Amino acid sequence: MRNSWKIYILAIVSFLVGTSEFVISGILDMLASDINVSIAAAGQLITVYSLAYAIGTPILIALTAKVDRRKLMLSALALFFIGNLITVITTGYGMLLGARVILAIGTGVFMVVALTVAAKIANPGKQGGAIATVLLGFNLSLILGVPLGRIIAGAHDWKIIFTGIGLLTLIAMLVILLSIPKSEGEAPVPIREQLALLKSPRITVGLSISFFWILGYTILYTYITPFLLDVTGMSERMVSIGLFAFGLASLIGSQVGGYGADKWGIPRTMIGALLLHSGILFLLAAFAHSSMVVLPLLMLWSFSAWLSGPVQMGYLMGMAPQASGIILSLNNSIVQLGMAVGAVIGGVVVEGLSLTAAGWIGGIGVALALIPAIISLSMSRRSALAELTLSVTDK
Repeated sequence: MRNSWKIYILAIVSFLVGTSEFVISGILDMLASDINVSIAAAGQLITVYSLAYAIGTPILIALTAKVDRRKLMLSALALFFIGNLITVITTGYGMLLGARVILAIGTGVFMVVALTVAAKIANPGKQGGAIATVLLGFNLSLILGVPLGRIIAGAHDWKIIFTGIGLLTLIAMLVILLSIPKSEGEAPVPIREQLALLKSPRITVGLSISFFWILGYTILYTYITPFLLDVTGMSERMVSIGLFAFGLASLIGSQVGGYGADKWGIPRTMIGALLLHSGILFLLAAFAHSSMVVLPLLMLWSFSAWLSGPVQMGYLMGMAPQASGIILSLNNSIVQLGMAVGAVIGGVVVEGLSLTAAGWIGGIGVALALIPAIISLSMSRRSALAELTLSVTDK
């Protein structure tokens, strides 16, 4: 119990950095109007962020492996503060793109180190709970950060959000400096060694499930606010309610996904979640003009999408339990790459076709994840049977 409050501090800061990532989708229309670019161009801010997160985080983590963990967290937050500052004083699209790159790298490094520190300072036997608490803080930014950001931007100005995040970041740095103890770095794991896992066909195919799942999700989610406003015809108040309901359903979905993996098994839960996710996106596109239908579908979409998260992580960790940290890091990068590609495809679809078409294409993207899922699960079954046969033969 003596260190639990320190873990909650890390969770609160995780909420702060998470909000900077997710809030863009909630204010995309306002931001696009203010900097005088199209909705599709504004959506590429998510692409740039995800690419910087996916590529920059593992490289920086490898290069700074021996650095004191508290010092590294403070450095990451200092970078994060600079990103928020540039966002607030930005005078155009180019500066905003640069700010998103800085924010992504700061967020990525902080989250990796915060999870490591949480596990180190947790009481014996409580490491898993400590990691879950920090991740909960990050996930809550989707539930509360996005709708609150929409409300604040609607009442004042979207830059107020990043001003507030920047000021709170300075407070967070002071609190971490005073409360989180110094801790030594770890032996660096070279990027080459991390990528060596990709030589395994099972792991590569398994990771591609994450890529297509998040790609399909991001195609529509990037443009969810203009979709609800312009296609569904929701009011500002209803959009905020819809975004809050969406975030709440994501939390429930992730909890049910973890339960389902244990209760019904990974194969059933994974395939069921992907089928439901894809189907809901098709229904959203089909009933896009009815707010009475879209609101419950929005919750079902978020619920079904985030069912996959804990199932996929558990599945990947089971493939290489001796390198679970590396495989989760790779999965994180693959997810961010999927988000980047999804935002690009979404931009092309919105610009060339329509906002409604983003739902149809997103559903197809998620459905594509079923192909590597079926192949990967089949490979896992064959591997398990081969190991069982070898075990029996040895006896």
